[in-house]
Amino acid sequence: MTAESTEAGTGAGSPTGDGATGTGGHDSGDERPLRIALLSYKGNPFCGGQGVYVRHLSRELARLGHRVEVIGSQPYPVLDETDGVRLTELPSLDLYRQPDPFRTPRREEFRDWIDGLEVATMWTGGFPEPLTFSLRARRHLLARAGDFDVVHDNQTLGYGLLGELGAPLVTTIHHPITVDRRLDLAAAEDWRRRASVRRWYGFTRMQKRVARRLPSVLTVSGSSRQEITDQLGVRPDRVHVVHIGADTDLFAPDPAVPEVPGRIVTTSSADVPLKGLVYLIEALAKLRTEHPAAHLVVVGRRPEEGPVATAVERYGLEGAVEFVKGISDAELVELIRGAQVACVPSLYEGFSLPAAEAMATGTPLVATTGGAIPEVAGADGETCLAVPPGDAGALAAALGRLLADDGLRARLGAAGRERVLARFTWARAAQGTVDLYREAIARRRAPGRTPLTPPTRSRSPRPPGPHDGSGPHDGSGRPAAPDRSGRPDQSARSSPTGIPDSSGLSGPAEPSGSRRSPDRESRTPC
Repeated sequence: MTAESTEAGTGAGSPTGDGATGTGGHDSGDERPLRIALLSYKGNPFCGGQGVYVRHLSRELARLGHRVEVIGSQPYPVLDETDGVRLTELPSLDLYRQPDPFRTPRREEFRDWIDGLEVATMWTGGFPEPLTFSLRARRHLLARAGDFDVVHDNQTLGYGLLGELGAPLVTTIHHPITVDRRLDLAAAEDWRRRASVRRWYGFTRMQKRVARRLPSVLTVSGSSRQEITDQLGVRPDRVHVVHIGADTDLFAPDPAVPEVPGRIVTTSSADVPLKGLVYLIEALAKLRTEHPAAHLVVVGRRPEEGPVATAVERYGLEGAVEFVKGISDAELVELIRGAQVACVPSLYEGFSLPAAEAMATGTPLVATTGGAIPEVAGADGETCLAVPPGDAGALAAALGRLLADDGLRARLGAAGRERVLARFTWARAAQGTVDLYREAIARRRAPGRTPLTPPTRSRSPRPPGPHDGSGPHDGSGRPAAPDRSGRPDQSARSSPTGIPDSSGLSGPAEPSGSRRSPDRESRTPC
């Protein structure tokens, strides 16, 4: 039995981590396997947290004996080949595909009014996919009423998912995008940029309205739970924490892999303020005055312009900072194993998969205290070295301390691995998620129940204005803020997966089976 699978039966009904409020055991008395519809409007499995979440959660749910149908749009989810998991493609117009993002579709590509809404929203500066996917998903689910025991939405938060869907709804919110909006506004250089950012994040109005009417919200950390209640106005009793985790079989130590002297590794899915990469670049410049061999490997795409590119040039670090993309899972693990230190410099994270993965590999971690990172990384000096977010000097000091102390690196690396094994595995995440599914099913079946979602005037949601949609994202589910011209960051857009089938909206989409995991192209921004 693998380390990952041994966790499957443990911890159900127990608290899910430091300060987190976990779900109790279900009370339906029904242990039969569930038929799960897992919705993902963006499914690239290696570009940010949302795609990773869908890939690993679907696999572990199937290992528990449940049947999972992932229903997704471009870029389509790429799933592990596991019995009990299949993919149903629900195509959009794929307006942001490379190499022609912001394209105008050909006339014959238009299928119905949802396609028209999608293009109109793009033309007026919004990002339509969460809204239009939710409308397509609603139609698909109602056409297949009775096929599923539960619907699990992975942060679409679109109007189409309000009201009756044929099965109870559970929604994952990794963290509110209002956090990203606040950080992007703080980093804006002038009033034009601030106006552009405000316009871009107009979709948060839809997310707030939808979130407040959701019957059951799942989130990945106590920090995110607090943000969801404070910023989205969701009732605390509707928000449940189920920590996600690392693939602890893949991300595991290997003493045969030698350390590369001075190597520091980090992951950055986009050149946005949230990720804090610019502070790590500044810290590296300070660090190299005492540790000349120190160098940084960034798993992500090299930005051609912007604050990170400017910082690399300003500090003369062109030869000391390497960006890698398109690497496989195995290559990523080897890269982390060979590093003397892993670093998470983010200003905020709703969880931090890179932290969990580095710790699982036994690589010592320097991490900020932004958002939920302390929930994952643990106490300063015990399982990591913790520093305040946005403090390049503190980052440099912590990195230097680890590079100079072999014993400290070994101690923190071993303690970090043990922490992840005890708390943050995908098998535990799947079990906790199933408990919430069963609670939602039991609540729906309860006699005389009062619906948690207020009734709407009609069975079909009224389509909102274009700016109630949401924008292109960096792969983690957060939208990519526009660049200085007001257009979204090109480096943070999705890769193409082909032209959608123009017949895809006439009825239920055809299941296309699961897909083999690709190389880690999507560890870079998509």
